[in-house]
Amino acid sequence: MSEANVSAKVTDEADVVLIGAGIMSATLGAMLKQLEPTWSQIIFERLDVPAEESSSPWNNAGTGHSALCELNYTPLQHGEVNIAKAVRINEKFQVSRQFWSHQVDNGILTDPREFINPVPHVSFGRGDEQVAYIKQRYEKLSKHTLFEGMQYSDDDAKFAEFLPLMAKGRDFEAEKVNISWFEGGTDINYGAQAKQFLEAAQKGGTEIRYGHEVVTIKADGAKWKIVAKNVHTGDISTVKASFVFVGAGGMALPLLQKSGIKEIKGYGGFPVSGAWLRCTNDELIEQHAAKVYGQASVGTPPMSVPHLDTRVIDGKKGLLFGPYAGWTPKFLKQGSFLDLFKSFRPTNLPSYMGVGVQEMGLTKYLITEVMKDEAARLESLREYMPTAKAEDWELVMAGQRVQIIKPSGAPRFGSLEFGTALINNPEGTIAGLLGASPGASIAPSAMIEVLERCFGNRMIEWGPKLKEMVPTYGVALSGDKQLFREVWDRTQQTLKLED
Repeated sequence: MSEANVSAKVTDEADVVLIGAGIMSATLGAMLKQLEPTWSQIIFERLDVPAEESSSPWNNAGTGHSALCELNYTPLQHGEVNIAKAVRINEKFQVSRQFWSHQVDNGILTDPREFINPVPHVSFGRGDEQVAYIKQRYEKLSKHTLFEGMQYSDDDAKFAEFLPLMAKGRDFEAEKVNISWFEGGTDINYGAQAKQFLEAAQKGGTEIRYGHEVVTIKADGAKWKIVAKNVHTGDISTVKASFVFVGAGGMALPLLQKSGIKEIKGYGGFPVSGAWLRCTNDELIEQHAAKVYGQASVGTPPMSVPHLDTRVIDGKKGLLFGPYAGWTPKFLKQGSFLDLFKSFRPTNLPSYMGVGVQEMGLTKYLITEVMKDEAARLESLREYMPTAKAEDWELVMAGQRVQIIKPSGAPRFGSLEFGTALINNPEGTIAGLLGASPGASIAPSAMIEVLERCFGNRMIEWGPKLKEMVPTYGVALSGDKQLFREVWDRTQQTLKLED
């Protein structure tokens, strides 16, 4: 692009720059606005509207990942179900509920029912091995404080009563089935939640520059220089900031690479796309009211865990099945086919090559998924809903996920991580979040970690305010049954999750 086509803007100053107008930046911005009301904030978003990538309700599961039903958080190890990860994730989700409740009480989040609704969470087993696993998982989790109230049944009549769509046409004599469930599960629209946060932010003085793509992040003394391009006009603008947070979903990796911080060296990203089957028959939609998760095939990524999923989006109930995994080199759903290749660096090529060698099973699985036709997708759905008909479902694209490729030593060189990782420099002036699940569900907990890492010298001063936002900040609810019940009841009421 020639200089004649671009007009340079005078450099602006900001205390905080947030990159990406999704749930992560929206959450951190809300926290910082309450901790330091005088700090100026600017948000850059490459799209013309907020929360249309990973935070969009059609681009993620919306489960409210609290490990109530997601079986990949309770792996079977040496014949025993390990619940440690499920407990950690549930603890973090309780932080989310408390923070959201505080934001509702203070008018930042204005309508809970726009973004959170009660939907039971169900774990589903079929066949002897899965049935035994579901039962053992229930026996371990139901004894734990955070999972108290979880229920279980291997009774066919109960199954049919609770999940009529899944029972109709099923041969219960030919294959054992069982379920465990938690009535207090939720469906969450993180796009709607992010929009409520951002509307309050703008009213509070935050400047949001939509249609602006950050092209460069460079250190400039003790500050950072952020250069952004207007995607419509090509105009270039520059902002100097004391603190930068990269909450740009899949593009967090390349943006952190551009910053030059050594902490990102060796990291790579493995993009995984997906698709849903969305029910178009209102009669069927009304017959199902649960998020039903099964077990993923061996070697498949967590985002491909199959589920028959009740959603509430824009006030309307819907039903999805999937996701069916796929592959594209894009780091964002509306990204570029060059995203993956642009992320290659001499420092992370060993990580990429190491994962390429180690994950041949995953590669084979993704190729198989990409090749699935309508009949094959319908056959997968019929494992959950035996009487499913093609005319009642349509194929829609899910969101793009970039799983973390983490650097490690020989002989592995790199490892594929199915989670999230916070990257920051030692000075605490820049940070970013890599990875996907459980992602948005634990955004408040993740953003508190950003505060602890990057503003450690202020945490004593901020402590009382943080305790207002999250009353149990610093306390493990799993160790205090009475406190957990009090917090649960309070957040149920504030978030309008009680009938």
